[in-house]
Amino acid sequence: MYHKTVLSNGVRVVTEKIPGVRSVSTGIWVSVGSRDEDDGEQGVTHFIEHMLFKGTQRRSALDIAKALDAVGGFANAFTSKEHVCFHAKVLGTHLPMVVDVLTDIFLHSTFAPEEILREQQVILQEIRMIEDTPDEYIHILLQELFWNPNPLGRPIYGTAQAVASIDRERILRYQARTFNPARTVIAAAGDLEHQRFVELVSPSMATLPTRDSSNTRETPTNQAIREVIPKDLEQVHLCLGMQGASHLDESRFACHLLNVILGSSMSSRLFQEIREKRGLAYSVYSFMNSHEDTGLLGVYSGIAPDNVEETLQVIKEQLNMLAEQPIAETELNAAKEYVKGSMYLNAEITDSRMNRLAKNEFLFGRYIPYEEVEEKINQVTAREIRQWFRQVFHPDQLALVLLGPVEPDSLSAAL
Repeated sequence: MYHKTVLSNGVRVVTEKIPGVRSVSTGIWVSVGSRDEDDGEQGVTHFIEHMLFKGTQRRSALDIAKALDAVGGFANAFTSKEHVCFHAKVLGTHLPMVVDVLTDIFLHSTFAPEEILREQQVILQEIRMIEDTPDEYIHILLQELFWNPNPLGRPIYGTAQAVASIDRERILRYQARTFNPARTVIAAAGDLEHQRFVELVSPSMATLPTRDSSNTRETPTNQAIREVIPKDLEQVHLCLGMQGASHLDESRFACHLLNVILGSSMSSRLFQEIREKRGLAYSVYSFMNSHEDTGLLGVYSGIAPDNVEETLQVIKEQLNMLAEQPIAETELNAAKEYVKGSMYLNAEITDSRMNRLAKNEFLFGRYIPYEEVEEKINQVTAREIRQWFRQVFHPDQLALVLLGPVEPDSLSAAL
């Protein structure tokens, strides 16, 4: 059962009681992410995410860890392009403790200078780790190129230079500007009662001062940039991108289904054609990155240098087929069952339910029943998918990045 309460300062509290579970997942969300950072602030949202577990006026970092470990709980945080979230999962009986810990770190973190210096080194290692993981790093490179120079394309973790320049004053200034009640949602799902939860969070979160809540985000213009980045690797990592659906587009259901048909499942066209029939790659898939005002539909594959041209050719053939040929009803129905099955399986996890509550509140301002989503999925036709794809697919406007042992002049030959 869903409930919503708005605190006196504008903080929204949304909960969903799930019968039959003993755990509860809760999170404090702020609608601010890497795309909201000004020049010189790159990576500061992600940095704050790390720092909030490093000590408050009442608790040391060890105290925070011990409080959760003592009840078998789990706490973490994440930063995205548009949100930062501090969340935890415990048994319902321990909800008062976890609310006290989360609100304490959110409102009273000290940002000790010595901890900032230490965490700078941790995040610099994180950046190097990602850059040493080519199948992850290439997605970051594609987004940078595809949305350049818009902040949406920037890496969430910032740059090494920007991270090294972050200090306590910059953190406090940014936090004061962005962490305000109008952007804040507290979500919880599982074994809880709404009114009791509101009573737990209200005394502390209602003290969050009201500030200017303006949150202007400029929609990026897609860039059809194609780039080869030579690197001494065993494989060439290929990432291709085009316009995708945003979280708010009515076409998002058609885009999700097309993504499943194209490459996000083992029975998908790309998996079957590139891996199963030709043995060109071990890893090949399509993906969707959706945001509130835009999206990216892409294809990734890790391949041997000698297979780059053939793999690109197969990808282009499959994209052209989706634009030119109708999708069979059997294929569409299988994709619908795949999407609905994934949705309902995730609904059995309290973390997923909590995430869904917060995101729907930010995007739509309301709870969206699973049955409503299922109906939208069922209503999508093969004709609608094809029409949408023909609007966004332009072969001469695809963004493409190749990372690995490949020569720069090989890109023209591959295309």
